[in-house]
Amino acid sequence: MSPTDLYPTRRFDEPRLIYRTEDPAVWGRPADGPLAQPHLDAHQANGFTPVEQLLTPAELAAAQSEIEQLLHDPALIGDERVVRERTTDEVRSVFDVHKISPFFAAMLRDDRIAGVARQILGSEVYVHQSRINYKPGFGGAPFEWHSDFETWHAEDGMPRMRAVSLSLAMTENYHFNGSLMIMPGSHQTFVSCLGETPADNHKSSLVRQEAGTPDHASLRLLADKHGIHQFTGPAGSAVWFDSNCMHGSNGNITPFPRSNLFIVFNSIENSLVEPFAAEKPRPEYLGSRDWQVLN
Repeated sequence: MSPTDLYPTRRFDEPRLIYRTEDPAVWGRPADGPLAQPHLDAHQANGFTPVEQLLTPAELAAAQSEIEQLLHDPALIGDERVVRERTTDEVRSVFDVHKISPFFAAMLRDDRIAGVARQILGSEVYVHQSRINYKPGFGGAPFEWHSDFETWHAEDGMPRMRAVSLSLAMTENYHFNGSLMIMPGSHQTFVSCLGETPADNHKSSLVRQEAGTPDHASLRLLADKHGIHQFTGPAGSAVWFDSNCMHGSNGNITPFPRSNLFIVFNSIENSLVEPFAAEKPRPEYLGSRDWQVLN
């Protein structure tokens, strides 16, 4: 029996705004992990938690070396997990990094990472998706405004908003090289998007997303209500953000690349079902159905 669809999308002629009443942004307590009550309260209110410096200098140097190796790894040439920019053919993203790289597989199990994910989600967790976004200089394309949960719900079959993402800066994130923008508090409103999901939508949406992007009127309403916060900071800084945060980033025409490690943790109590608005699930590297607890 299919679960009730609390967040219907891509099925109506007009957009709908659905207020989030069933799923808190924070499921755990201070005793469950590293974050104190004020941090949990702020995460519940804003939908995100910035971290000034998550990695030590030595850890950061090792991580930067690893992403460079992945960028130039001949074994990944032609691999579908590598997404390239449409106009320059430079690498835009490498997915499944926690399976490709033993280094990142070990790093995300650290209590500073997995421990926070377990605390926010109030349960054991698994990795729904992992990737490196490279956003090279002189041509890194934008990421349009979107809610990740809308896609994960529609195309992967994620039933509830019980997932959290970590974006960890591997390079300096300036305000001018395409850094992350989030509308604070927008995670409390689900925007039901227009249009049906095309077959194999992921093949184009990973380069430029169209299906699952909110209409302009809804975006204006959310921006007027919540404003926009831009995340800048040195390499090694990070931000945790809720699965339903409305977020995006500008393109990068500067000489300065902007690379980030992106990890999505899902609660094991929120395992995937059949997609709610697509004919079939996306590939495993985009929405994992390997629900092994992350130890």
